[in-house]
Amino acid sequence: MRRPARIFAIALGLAAVQIGFLGSMILCRAGILREGTEIRLAVEPVDPRDLLRGDYVVLGYPISRIDRSLIGETDGRDLKGRWVYVRLSRDDDGSFAPVAALLDEPPAAERLENEIDLRGIVTSEPGSGEATVQVAYGIERYYVPEGEGRAIEDAMRQDRFEIVAAVDEDGTAQIKALLHDGRAIYREPLF
Repeated sequence: MRRPARIFAIALGLAAVQIGFLGSMILCRAGILREGTEIRLAVEPVDPRDLLRGDYVVLGYPISRIDRSLIGETDGRDLKGRWVYVRLSRDDDGSFAPVAALLDEPPAAERLENEIDLRGIVTSEPGSGEATVQVAYGIERYYVPEGEGRAIEDAMRQDRFEIVAAVDEDGTAQIKALLHDGRAIYREPLF
């Protein structure tokens, strides 16, 4: 094979690998949105803006602060940076609250019909006297059309906002919709 043909073949192969990698990321996310179990979570505002991707709303959740006692015994290692599986139970009003948590693997007990396991990562080590740990679930940012982030953030301080999230069997969550007073104001397309 001549040199230009070889370079072209290598470049074509590398392009195919990159396209395949990006395609698998998109298909994985779309699969969760399409097939995942839907849950609703109340949100708490933070600040919007990303110079590269535009306006977004940073979302906090009551389930992002879990009681340290739910995790139980640890193996002596720091909690920060470790995967945690948080079992959420749906209340009568439709909101979810943590009832159990386990590091590195889902809780072994069989889930009830109104329960779901959500996978997150511990983002803060509890200090002395602190009874809670912070957990990030990968659904803390929601991108909105340019110029609308600040208005949504301001409205969150006064009105009730929730998200509808789809949760895969392994506990991975993706935001499907942003709700304002129970009405969807943004929905995520599958692709």
